[in-house]
Amino acid sequence: MFSPQRFRDAQHTKYDFIDHVLVSCPKCAGIAHVAPTVPAAEGEVPSVFARRRLVCRACGLSRDAAGGAFRLFRGRGEATDPYFGLPLWLQTETRHGRLWAYNPEHLELIRKFVQAPLRERAPWDAQVKRMTLVARLPTWTKSAKNRDEVLRAIDRIRSSLA
Repeated sequence: MFSPQRFRDAQHTKYDFIDHVLVSCPKCAGIAHVAPTVPAAEGEVPSVFARRRLVCRACGLSRDAAGGAFRLFRGRGEATDPYFGLPLWLQTETRHGRLWAYNPEHLELIRKFVQAPLRERAPWDAQVKRMTLVARLPTWTKSAKNRDEVLRAIDRIRSSLA
């Protein structure tokens, strides 16, 4: 017997995905990477305040951002990275709004959530329940009637990586 596909919220937040961000290179418009200048020790999560470096493998551009400051995207206009303010590579416009992700892992989490007909959220008494990434997705993204359109948009975004 086939069991329905289930999504269980692992209580990830945006902060879990900003250690490695794919952006559009300001010099060549190719894919550039924003990552901590000093990798975190094994098993540790890099600090959101750590210094970041922008590197484009296509044209060789390399820039450093001062540590200690970042600005998360608030949902208006083109999605940008928190450290350099550059447009995210993984984004597309739909008729309902903009769908975006910081990196492929972030996009995959959104895809798993959207395609699952059965979605389990954090318990009612969990303090982080309202702050999880999937709980804060726009309503149009979570709506079952938009599932096919959102999954097509995710496929368009994923194809830009090839």
